[in-house]
Amino acid sequence: MVQIDLTSSQEQSLTALVNRHRSEDGPVKGQTIADDVDRSLGTVQNQMQSLAQLGLVESLSGPDGGYLPTDLAYESLGRDPLGETETVTMAREFERIDVTVDRIRFTSVNHPDACRAQLHLQQSVNQFSVGQAVAAGPTPQFGLVVAGEIEAIDDTSNTLIVDIAQLEAPVEPPA
Repeated sequence: MVQIDLTSSQEQSLTALVNRHRSEDGPVKGQTIADDVDRSLGTVQNQMQSLAQLGLVESLSGPDGGYLPTDLAYESLGRDPLGETETVTMAREFERIDVTVDRIRFTSVNHPDACRAQLHLQQSVNQFSVGQAVAAGPTPQFGLVVAGEIEAIDDTSNTLIVDIAQLEAPVEPPA
């Protein structure tokens, strides 16, 4: 992963741009990003100019213009712009939603009362809230299912911190 020092505001705007670009597959208007990060259009335009100087954003002018993230933008956020992603079914309060979970990281599994997982999503985490019950899985390769309650949300990096109540994986029968 490329290490570029960004302010939290710049990282949040870049993340919003990448999220929108993935869902809209074209240039993203500055006002759309401003609405997503709850900042003024002028602030976002200034941030996009500084991100363009860093090689993270391309700007397209005209009525169909907007901003496009570069491959370096994806790399600096630790995301894969062109890689194949798998959709993992996720349930929120017993309602199924499709999101792309590109990473599940267990932060503490050695203590059963403090088992936590970080679910990194390709989409915005704005549709989730602390205290909601969630389940994600089964994962494509190993069939892992993670279920628990959202303990914290990091909207800058699109990460849900889940207090795990249940963790299941299929058991292969002995050969």
